[in-house]
Amino acid sequence: MIESQGVSRGGDSLPPRRYRCYPVTDGRNSLQHLYEVVSLGKVVKNFVVIDLCRYLPWLGAKNWLYRHLLKMKVGRHVSAGLMVMLDVFFPEMISIGDNTIIGYNTVILCHEFLVDHYRLGPVHIGKNVMIGANCTILPGVHIGDGAIVSACSLVNRDVPAYAMVGGVPARFIRWLTPTDPKEGGTNHGAARPLD
Repeated sequence: MIESQGVSRGGDSLPPRRYRCYPVTDGRNSLQHLYEVVSLGKVVKNFVVIDLCRYLPWLGAKNWLYRHLLKMKVGRHVSAGLMVMLDVFFPEMISIGDNTIIGYNTVILCHEFLVDHYRLGPVHIGKNVMIGANCTILPGVHIGDGAIVSACSLVNRDVPAYAMVGGVPARFIRWLTPTDPKEGGTNHGAARPLD
């Protein structure tokens, strides 16, 4: 096992992600070792629950299933949109803070199976975060409170609190201004009347 903080390239404004790297040395690709890493029974159970939740329109029931059957840490008032795809092997490595929205068809992964090694890392999504539709969040990523991830983004680095990021790969766009915590949230650029 090799521990890694990801790779930092010059000029990148987002911190690296956290994951553990496990090499394979027998000549087979790492996915061939899948059931040495996780049991088939767990994968089948997770697949059925996650697939049900992808279509389930009741957010309370969806969050209950995430918490009790998948062992995820899910805060109050979390809204996971239609077709959200969670990591089928390790959903218990995902935590989502209070009042967070995860947009349509977003994928959250805690694993990456590569040819000569695989990576595992927890994904932490803070409170009052807004993740747009069709995003992919890779293993080991931490998204800070009040952050925004724009639609169709690939999040391969940590996202600081109150930052807006977007793109493939996600890059810093701008800082957001938090509102008074007593008011219960963040300022996500609420719509203003047109002049």
